[in-house]
Amino acid sequence: MLVSLMTACGGDPGATPPDRPASNATEAPLLPVTTSALPDIDAAGFSTLLGQLEGTPVVVNIWGSWCGPCRREAAHLAAAANEYGADVQFLGLDILDTKEAGRRFIDEFAWNYPSVFDPSPGADIRNQLGFIGQPVTIFYDAQGQQVDAWEGAITPDELDKRIQALLPAPVTPPTESPAAETPPPSPSDVPRATP
Repeated sequence: MLVSLMTACGGDPGATPPDRPASNATEAPLLPVTTSALPDIDAAGFSTLLGQLEGTPVVVNIWGSWCGPCRREAAHLAAAANEYGADVQFLGLDILDTKEAGRRFIDEFAWNYPSVFDPSPGADIRNQLGFIGQPVTIFYDAQGQQVDAWEGAITPDELDKRIQALLPAPVTPPTESPAAETPPPSPSDVPRATP
């Protein structure tokens, strides 16, 4: 009875979540095309993937499903990816985890962007990037240069501010010269001779 009730209410909590297409801002040979593919990647492969993403701003989030601060920021990342995902490539890096737990985490927070999986027991990619601990959110400009990083759970305001800095400034139309904008004088502004 309990099993049939669980199935009717959303399924087996241990079941593998559905694999949804990832919302990617660009294409690259190593970039997963589904949200929960979680392909294994090592430090050299991760570096290659970042190189393949040049031309598009990138937000990398290093996370683990077991990490409390990662859970606190997960909804913020999902919202940011929904808002900016057409212009900025979001990429998760799951570390010190199992793929099954990682996939459940991705599904729980409805991430629409891909993640890759570092199978090393010591979080080699994170360490080679120069960080200790998680979560870490790293911001790369369109030229592939790291321009910012946030260690710990990032707030929505800080995430938005850093993503905005990655985007090109909006183009504003040129303004006319001030002389052309000056309205003609009104009749009350014209000096009158006094008798």
